[in-house]
Amino acid sequence: MPRTIVITGASSGVGLAAAEQLAAAGHEVALVGRTPERLAAAARRVRDAQTFRADFEDLDQVRDLAARLREAYPKIDVLANNAGGMVEHYRRTKDGFEATIQGNHLASFLLTHLLRDRLSGGTVIGTASRAHMRGAPDPADLVGDPARWSSFPAYGAAKAANILFAAEAARRWPEITSVSFHPGVVRTNFGAGKVTRFFYKYAPFLVTPEKAGALLTWLATNDHLVDGAYYVGHEVKTPARHAADPALAARLWDASAEATGVRE
Repeated sequence: MPRTIVITGASSGVGLAAAEQLAAAGHEVALVGRTPERLAAAARRVRDAQTFRADFEDLDQVRDLAARLREAYPKIDVLANNAGGMVEHYRRTKDGFEATIQGNHLASFLLTHLLRDRLSGGTVIGTASRAHMRGAPDPADLVGDPARWSSFPAYGAAKAANILFAAEAARRWPEITSVSFHPGVVRTNFGAGKVTRFFYKYAPFLVTPEKAGALLTWLATNDHLVDGAYYVGHEVKTPARHAADPALAARLWDASAEATGVRE
């Protein structure tokens, strides 16, 4: 049966590849992206897709996005929280949080909460990464210290937050299946700084966006996922210890709810 699938970060890379595959299979796909030109270009590649623009470094735009999605879709079968990335230098958003944790975690946390009733009986998928081993989120400090900040640990902490969110959502929201996954090291324009971007574009062993998109497609159309699990390929894997800590997951949930103003 065709599904209604919302994909954030859908204007390039893994998100766009999955959107193309899902639309080709007959599913209704909504593309969420930040840059109007790239979003329009993506829409030309995805059959019958609706587009929604939002910058996840602005939580008011996330709230507006949720309102537009709620108006467009009485039921959402899958929300793929795929938006995010690494930033090169420390930056605070207009909401007052470090940009990496907001763009990769807080915005998705807020969007998922605002769409919770639409997602009942459906699935939430978070694009995490093996980079989660490089850092752990600090629920008591979502602002960060510019003097101690570094892009890779900040990104790792945000990816660990994606895994923790899926696990905690599974415990709190039994009506929704929540998972996270590692898409592989994907050949994209990802990264902060020229050297990192060069690596993610040209290193010979990288996974193609199409292959990573196929994994997201598999997750989005699978009725037998393990709730709360972290997937690497088609298998459930145990993440790093800090990303499998239920106490940390609960603290992060409460801090994220406070930061974004959501109420259960």
